[in-house]
Amino acid sequence: MKATDITALDVSRICSFTDVIVLCTGSARTHLQAIVDEVERRMCEHGVRPLAVEGRSTGWVILDYADVVAHVFTEESRRYYNLERLWADGKVVQWRRGGRRSKTPDGPTR
Repeated sequence: MKATDITALDVSRICSFTDVIVLCTGSARTHLQAIVDEVERRMCEHGVRPLAVEGRSTGWVILDYADVVAHVFTEESRRYYNLERLWADGKVVQWRRGGRRSKTPDGPTR
């Protein structure tokens, strides 16, 4: 199973601690853990390790990679915390599966 409802936001102009926030949803806590494990594995393949991982036993796991912070939610937690509203001034990053990057309309290439 893959993560669903994936959104990447360029917050570099409005945030001092990261450039991009990635939000995604898993169907249950076990699915969340599988998503987190896969993100960590793939990043490790590129020699990148998280600065911090928080919330492994909750419905909201945060992986901090400095320039990119990933938030992996259960559906209930994502609705409750509604980070899209909090970061509404961020620009949606256009991306394609497979790691290809594309330019945002008003932002950097990601």
